[in-house]
Amino acid sequence: MHEEKHFESSAILKDVVIGMADGLTVPFALAAGLSGAVDSNVIVITAGIAEIVAGSIAMGLGGYLAGKTDADHFNSELKREYDEVERLPDKEKQEIRDVLAEYGISASSQNAVANELALDKNKWVDFMMKFELGLEKPKPKRATQSARNIALSYVAGGFIPLSAYFFTTHPYDGLIFSSAITLVALLAFGFFKAKVTGQPVWRGAYQTAFVGALAAGAAFFIARAISL
Repeated sequence: MHEEKHFESSAILKDVVIGMADGLTVPFALAAGLSGAVDSNVIVITAGIAEIVAGSIAMGLGGYLAGKTDADHFNSELKREYDEVERLPDKEKQEIRDVLAEYGISASSQNAVANELALDKNKWVDFMMKFELGLEKPKPKRATQSARNIALSYVAGGFIPLSAYFFTTHPYDGLIFSSAITLVALLAFGFFKAKVTGQPVWRGAYQTAFVGALAAGAAFFIARAISL
């Protein structure tokens, strides 16, 4: 028997990608920059933890507001569609026909489907939301879940580059170990992200690692140049 396999957790993956990508990159760049300007691991760790806390809150809040905006937009369009099928039924039926025509459905079938859908206002509006506007009903508590997923992913990613500074005595040593750990993490993260989204896995891994290395390198050399 044929079994279709589709990835069904795209919303969670999107949150994790957003949080983890920034969590790995921003604290890594910050720690690298400080490593080129200060002589104390305590300063790097303190600043790194402060950035992780602030960054996770900011990213989580951004995810919450994005989810809330999607829900508000959906509810606004839903209310408008109910109003339009009530006041302008003929126009809304024609819009059903127009949608079906794009799929090559015959005129007689278009009329049959439009008349059938018009018998149930809820299904009528649901059809218009999905196929005319391309909107899916957001899951309950999606905004809160998105905020949590992004914030926790940011924290998890952020402590990876910072962890090396807890076990070394000088920022330069910390930077060496942090770079190795973080680049491996970026490669693994990029590989996983590309795999679950159906992209070339090694290209995804190298692209993700390159962006992180570029950001950290730029921060390090700028901080080093300023501190000289």
